[in-house]
Amino acid sequence: MTYSLIKMIHVSSVITSFLFFFVRGIWLIKDSPILHQRWVRILPHIVDTVLLTSAITLAFKIQQSPFVDAWLTAKVIGILVYISLGMVAMRFGKTRQTRIKAWIAAECVFIYIVLVALTKSPVLGLL
Repeated sequence: MTYSLIKMIHVSSVITSFLFFFVRGIWLIKDSPILHQRWVRILPHIVDTVLLTSAITLAFKIQQSPFVDAWLTAKVIGILVYISLGMVAMRFGKTRQTRIKAWIAAECVFIYIVLVALTKSPVLGLL
């Protein structure tokens, strides 16, 4: 596969993952029963598997690796924080308020990850 195709798959899966997480957060805020449907619990795992696979493939294609390149390290750490907050928001938060706050925090971390990806700088991602 060419770099351009893999990048397109990666960016598409990033957008899909974000939009679906955003919508699930809205359903959380509205206390919608849709949030508890089986497909809503399964689909994110499929999208995120494509996202992760394309990310790893891109890293190999551009010959960069986490813990060597600072911007990629920042993205990996950001992704771990994003996933953790997402788990609190969608599954492990004890109260609805905790879950909503974790969802908002995860959205902020996602924006940071995208800024780091666009600027290739962990510091500029904070500005």
